[in-house]
Amino acid sequence: MPDEGTKVASTAAHEGETAGTVSVSLSALEAVRRGALGRCPRCGVARLFPKFLKPIARCDTCGQDWTPQQADDFPAYVAIFVTGHLLAPLIIVLVKDANLSVGVLTAVILPFAIVMMMALIQPAKGAIIAIQWWFSMHGFERSPFTRD
Repeated sequence: MPDEGTKVASTAAHEGETAGTVSVSLSALEAVRRGALGRCPRCGVARLFPKFLKPIARCDTCGQDWTPQQADDFPAYVAIFVTGHLLAPLIIVLVKDANLSVGVLTAVILPFAIVMMMALIQPAKGAIIAIQWWFSMHGFERSPFTRD
């Protein structure tokens, strides 16, 4: 069984040329990690998002078509869920032990929540797109690279 560093040549036959030698995702976890880091889940080289939440149509490196993705609102739900669970202990401690007014609590908690949401939404979307690709959902076809 090849390791994660195995180099493979892509079959970018859609343009009749090879895209070079890239490292293909050999596991769902690797694909999700690449997506969460904002990289192409298939090759890990190209950027997945040219703008904040708009994914590329096609990877310039491996030729993967990303237009079938249907992340929709799910990344926002994931970001809200994670933000809520990470902020809950802080909120509990501030309410229980700090004896702060409602206005001060809001002034402390709201900026944290906004920053966390903004920081988590793009990684969540990249991870969701990677999951859809890995499991061939919504019209994705996970075509293999040919090995050297």
